[in-house]
Formats: sequence, C-alpha cells, structure tokens
Amino acid sequence: MAMDRKLKIMFICLGNICRSPMAEFVMRDELSRRHLDHLIEVSSGATSYEEYGNPVYPPAVQKMKREGVTIYPHRATPIVKEDYDRYDMFIGMEDYNLRRMRNIFGGDKDNKISKLLDYTSRGGDIADPWYSGNFDATYRDVVEGVDGLINHLTENNLI
Repeated sequence: MAMDRKLKIMFICLGNICRSPMAEFVMRDELSRRHLDHLIEVSSGATSYEEYGNPVYPPAVQKMKREGVTIYPHRATPIVKEDYDRYDMFIGMEDYNLRRMRNIFGGDKDNKISKLLDYTSRGGDIADPWYSGNFDATYRDVVEGVDGLINHLTENNLI
C-alpha cells in the first residue's frame, strides 16, 4: 500500500563521493522522468568519515555529465544512528556497506537495509570505481539497480 508521505531512501557507500551519489542522482532523474519524484525523497550517505565534506569525485561527475544525469549540490556526509528512524530504506552498494550500516544503526530491526543490485536479476556488489577506475561499469550497474528498485517499489505498491 502506498504511503501518505514521501518514501525516504538513502543510498550508502563507503565514502559518499562515487557510488552513492551516482545512485542518488540517477534515481532523482529517473523518478522525474517517470513522474514519480513527488513520491520519494532521495539522499545518500557514507559509512565512514574518510571523505567527510568532500564533493563528488570528479571522474564520477564527468561520467554522469556524459550520460546527461543532473548533478546536484553534494558534500559527503556520514550516516549516524539516528538516521535509521528518519529513513524508510537504506540501499548499500556492497556487502561491506551493509555490515557497516548494521553496526552504526545497532542492527536492522525493521529490515530497512538492502543492496542496490538485490533489485536486479543478478544481484551482487557494485564495484568501487575509486579502486577499479571503471566508472562506466559502475554507472551501468547503478542504472540497472535504480531501474530495478523503482520497478520493485511500483510493483509492490510501496509508492
């Protein structure tokens, strides 16, 4: 059943400068394209303080610009325990993110934590382009995951 308020989703990765902002921005654009942006509030966060306050990593910005994705103002922000009660879903990029979220939140009693590629037919982790340098593969995975997530939300009447 659809909610009577906006569904609040936060995408999570280690530093919040590559994968999670890519997912946030792609999700915002896709929700707008599908005329669903009034139903979901989207943000992103980090499981570490390593990149606190930093902007999106320039190669990630360049990739999104080449793909026509809208770039929003962004500074890396670590998640805190209190975020668990502020959001409906936390979408991590890899297993490590999920473990760190559960540690920060003190568990996942309401089953709010999942991985982005869980919403695809293949599952798996989205490789960190900070280490791989492959922003094309990361972008493709993010787009596939976002599409699957939106389809999941609409098919299950969650929005």
